[in-house]
Amino acid sequence: FRFEQIYESKKSMARVGKIHTPHGVIDTPSFVAVATNGALKGLDIRDADASGQQLVFCNAYHLLLQPGPEIIEGAGGLH
Repeated sequence: FRFEQIYESKKSMARVGKIHTPHGVIDTPSFVAVATNGALKGLDIRDADASGQQLVFCNAYHLLLQPGPEIIEGAGGLH
């Protein structure tokens, strides 16, 4: 993992950059959806994909309880 800084505001110190991971690059700042209990609420997958988001936060504990580790592993796991 590494962070590549593209720009830093002299006024606010806010940064624009890229997070490089083994699974791809995440632009920052970025819209990040939160999947409560492993599901996005209020969006179907087509809308989520069309939004251009590059990342979804999932709660691993919720996914352990339901649907369970076997289902998650069978779907390719979490990255």
